[in-house]
Amino acid sequence: MKSLVEHIAKALVDQPDDVLVTEQQEGDTVCLTLTVHPSDVGKVIGKQGRTAKAMRSLVYAAAMQEKQRVRLNIVD
Repeated sequence: MKSLVEHIAKALVDQPDDVLVTEQQEGDTVCLTLTVHPSDVGKVIGKQGRTAKAMRSLVYAAAMQEKQRVRLNIVD
């Protein structure tokens, strides 16, 4: 999951070197935190949150195949 989020985020932003994805296990849920450069936050979130929603949908779909629960947080 971590590599999927990292790959998608690096394709969206202007400063891919500042993309950082951390993974934590919280009970039966994997919590992924995506951190990008402050100037790239808008690109990752998108208009009305559509890009973030699409990214979460992809991650959730991939997690369903692995029978996992995943949460994706986006921070600047």
